[in-house]
Amino acid sequence: MTSTILTTATTFLHPLLLLFSIFLLLSGHDQPGGGFAGGLVAAAAYTLHAIGSGVEAARQALRFSPLTLIGVGVLVLLSSGLIGMFLGRPFLTSLWMDTSLPVLGPVKLGTPMLFDTGVYLVVLGITLTIVLTLAEG
Repeated sequence: MTSTILTTATTFLHPLLLLFSIFLLLSGHDQPGGGFAGGLVAAAAYTLHAIGSGVEAARQALRFSPLTLIGVGVLVLLSSGLIGMFLGRPFLTSLWMDTSLPVLGPVKLGTPMLFDTGVYLVVLGITLTIVLTLAEG
């Protein structure tokens, strides 16, 4: 049984929550936030979608299996640590690169951002695995 009000609210809140989760991810290495908080907010967006429209609709909106997100996240985490090793530094050494993007201007990219992205994907995948499995059963 679904609520029309909740379904309508979810239509507007889902993209806003996902956008906020990306904001938390991108601001995490300089300010409070990061991959963990961003992943939880993204999981909350899909959980709200599952409550409002059903578990199957949430799985279709996700487009990837939560287990796939966990696997890709772990690979991203490991790659962020291995980059330093390939350059002769210890595992998980923070490396930074200054670059300029046409729309955003100067941007600092680094392995901490890559690590946060991996954490984001793992937290999103684990949380959705738990929530969607419980919602189906």
